[in-house]
Amino acid sequence: MTAMDGFTDVLDYPMYVVTAAADGERAGCLVGFASQCSMDPPRFLVWISTANHTHRVAHRASHLAVHALRRDQKPLAELFGERTGDDTDKFADLEWRPAEGGAPVLADACAWLVGRVLDRVDGGDHTGFLLTPVAQSPRPSTTPRLLRFSDVRDLEAGHPA
Repeated sequence: MTAMDGFTDVLDYPMYVVTAAADGERAGCLVGFASQCSMDPPRFLVWISTANHTHRVAHRASHLAVHALRRDQKPLAELFGERTGDDTDKFADLEWRPAEGGAPVLADACAWLVGRVLDRVDGGDHTGFLLTPVAQSPRPSTTPRLLRFSDVRDLEAGHPA
């Protein structure tokens, strides 16, 4: 039991795939620690584990892409959550395109945001990447049911968190 289990055990937050590109290398991972953190100016903060391959690429990237997934996209969450970019090209069989700063945007995401990295915050075993939006997906015509932590609780991480 950790110091926050009594609180965090009741949370069921959305899960995201964060992608980055730098120096000819692409990376992406599944994250649960992310949130809008300012309305004016608009800002989004996403946390990436320092043990993760994506962290090494994101740390050199000028932009990150954050993707919201629908509940039926658990296989995509499994790819980005259970496999490591140390030995797998997660983008090999996916449709994607480079966006600002080369950040890979996944074609099948229900919503996405590309943000320029304004700052990096040491959060212990995670680094927070403060993003200012530079591009986003069109507004969906209906509100999708998002993939949540309870949907992926059983995944075995490619790296320890």
